[in-house]
Amino acid sequence: MFGFAVLALAPALVISRMISPRTKSNPVKFLPMECGQVPSGAGRTHFMMQYYAYILMFVIFDVMAIFLYAWGSTLLDLPKTATLPILAFLAIMFAAMAFALYQTKRKNIW
Repeated sequence: MFGFAVLALAPALVISRMISPRTKSNPVKFLPMECGQVPSGAGRTHFMMQYYAYILMFVIFDVMAIFLYAWGSTLLDLPKTATLPILAFLAIMFAAMAFALYQTKRKNIW
């Protein structure tokens, strides 16, 4: 497998090197750009922690939706004992969602 990877990679690198345009180094080329705009100010900004709860709730809801869809689409083919693990999963996910809602209410983010 490794040999095949090397054999496939070597020609790709050689051909791309042969057909790529040759340009001289320009100092403007190495300036940091963001969406065509020259950046100004500090490169690091403060992350707004008030949105952390929203991100957490989105991830929890997203994971719940993915697993519930997979479970629901095979529900008729699964044995009845497969309901217990999904109920445990839902309990854990709803506990996490409740915790995130509690954190938002406690910090008066909403």
